[in-house]
Amino acid sequence: MTATTTAPLAATPARTVRQPSARLRAWATRAPLLPALVFMIVVTQLPFVATLVISFFDWNALYPKARRFTGLDNYRQVLTDADLRHSVWTTVLLTAAVVLASLVVGLALALLLDRRFRGRGIVRTLLIAPFLVVPVAAALLWKHVLYNPEYGLLNGLLHYVGGPQPDWVSRTPLLAVEASLVWQWTPFMMLILLAGLQSRDQQQIEAARVDGASDWQIFRHLTLPHLRRYLELGALLGSIYIVQNFDAVFTITSGGLGTANLPYTVYQSFYQAHENGLASAAGVLVVIGSIVIATFALRVVSSLFREEVSRA
Repeated sequence: MTATTTAPLAATPARTVRQPSARLRAWATRAPLLPALVFMIVVTQLPFVATLVISFFDWNALYPKARRFTGLDNYRQVLTDADLRHSVWTTVLLTAAVVLASLVVGLALALLLDRRFRGRGIVRTLLIAPFLVVPVAAALLWKHVLYNPEYGLLNGLLHYVGGPQPDWVSRTPLLAVEASLVWQWTPFMMLILLAGLQSRDQQQIEAARVDGASDWQIFRHLTLPHLRRYLELGALLGSIYIVQNFDAVFTITSGGLGTANLPYTVYQSFYQAHENGLASAAGVLVVIGSIVIATFALRVVSSLFREEVSRA
């Protein structure tokens, strides 16, 4: 009996394919974003760094050779000067009043648009329109079309009913600025709150109606707690933009009659008094306040996303 032996096959060398490293893949993924990142750094961060550096100097544009390093003196002056403190208080008061009024009116309009009625699309479009108007144009509209004591719409209506003819800007300057900003920012709050209303659990509301709950009880115990995050988001985002508002103050009152907020004070210090260092310090404080508010806004947005994901 003969044993057959099988010759072993020659082992073929395995072809090694080099896989790109994780770091290389990460850079390849981020490469398309680099031009936008560089552009953002050049346009936003470098000017802010320059502003931060200038804020530590006593620098008057009329005497450029007399500039000198003063440390935190400009910040101390911003926080201790009576006029600047008043502008800070005006900024806080203006922002709080506009945000609260916009939220209340926006909530009422959102509750109205959450119902079905004929022409709802047209009404929604008309209510959104003020937010689409250019801020300077909106301020000019209120100053000349509504507030003008001679041919303004408000005094025209009062004249029709035999009422007085006040000069609205001179008599109530801060209220005049606030009214124009409320008109402009109410649609923004309305859209946020309307999105919150349309994300409610309709089955829970129907169950409450079956149990005999009234509309007020449903609003108080179901709708309002559900809208808490949306109210916070609207308040924070509105505060970020309104605290930096310059157009309405500049156009309606030119910063007079006690309406100069911090952005307008920065404008006065830089373009009128030519105090570059003082204006830069005030601008840095505005940016820091905006960053603090934006941080809270991002936390609210992230919590909203987490709630939606968990609900899904």
